[in-house]
Amino acid sequence: MANLPSNQTDIALPHPQHPVDVARALPPRRPATWVLSIITVVVAAQIVNLVLTNPNFEWNVVGQYLNSETVLQGVVMTLFLTVTALTIGLVLGGVLAVCKLSDNALLSALASSYIWLFRGTPQLVQLIFWFNIGLLVPVLSIGIPFGPTFASIESNTLVTPLLAAIIGLGLHDAAYQAEIYRAGLISVDEGQLEAAQALGMKPVRVFFRIQLPQAMRFIVPPTFNSIIALVKGTSLVSVIGGTELLFSVKQIYSQTYQTVPLLIVASIWYLFITTVLNGVQFFIERHYGRGSSRNGSSVIVARFFDRRAAKRYRNRGLQS
Repeated sequence: MANLPSNQTDIALPHPQHPVDVARALPPRRPATWVLSIITVVVAAQIVNLVLTNPNFEWNVVGQYLNSETVLQGVVMTLFLTVTALTIGLVLGGVLAVCKLSDNALLSALASSYIWLFRGTPQLVQLIFWFNIGLLVPVLSIGIPFGPTFASIESNTLVTPLLAAIIGLGLHDAAYQAEIYRAGLISVDEGQLEAAQALGMKPVRVFFRIQLPQAMRFIVPPTFNSIIALVKGTSLVSVIGGTELLFSVKQIYSQTYQTVPLLIVASIWYLFITTVLNGVQFFIERHYGRGSSRNGSSVIVARFFDRRAAKRYRNRGLQS
C-alpha cells in the first residue's frame, strides 16, 4: 500500500485539462418546456382559427352595434357607477382602515365588524338587499329620536335601481379597500416612523412624507385589481334593473335574438376599459416603484419609455 502524506496540505489538487469557459456556458436543455410551448401554440392557433372562421360569431353584427347609441349609453352608465362607487370605497375604506388600526377598541371592533360583514356576503346579495330595503323599512324619516318627525319619504320612491347600485357597490368596495390600505400601512418599517418622530416630525407629516409614499407601492396593485373587479361587478346591476352596459345589450338581443354577437360587444367594451386601467396602473406603479427591479411583461414597456426619455435628454444636451 502506498504511503500517504502525513500533511494533507501536501496533496495536490487535480487541475482540469480543459478549463470550462463560463462565458460560453449553455443553459440546460428542457425538452418538457419546448413540448408544452408547442402544444400551447397549436391550441392558440386553433382558437384563433375558430374565432375568425366560425360564422356564428357574426362579426358584422358586432361591428354594427359596437358604437350604437344604446350600447354607448350603457358604457357611460358603467363608467358613472364605477367612478361613484369607487369614490365611496376609497373614502370610506380609508376611514375604516384608520379605525381598525386605532388604539380605540370600540372603533377597531366596529371597523372589523363592517369588513367582516361586507366581505363575507356576496355582492349580488347586497345589491338585491338594498334594492328591496323598502320591505324592511317602508318609510325613511328624519327627526328627533323617539320624538317628532320633520320629513319622511317612502323607501321605494327614494331607493331607485341606480341608488341601490351605488350604495351596494360602494359599501362592498369599501370593505376590500380598507384591508388594502391597512396592509399597505403596516408594511412600512416601524423603525422609520420612530426615527422620523425622534427628529421632531409631527404625526401628520410623518404619515404623508414617510409612511404613505412607501405604502403606495403595496396599495396601488391591489387597488387597481379592486377597481377592475368593480368595473366588471357593475354587470350585476342588470339584475335589479340598472341600465348599465350588460343591461343595454340585453335590451338589444332580446329583440334581435343575436345573443352571442351582443355579448361580444359588451366583452369588447369591458376589455377596453380594463386595458386602459392596466395602463394607468403601470405608470402609477412605475412612479412609486422607482429604484426597485421590474418583473414580468412590464420590463419591455419600461425599457421602451426609458430609452425614449434618455434619447430626449441627450437631444436636449446637444442642443444646449
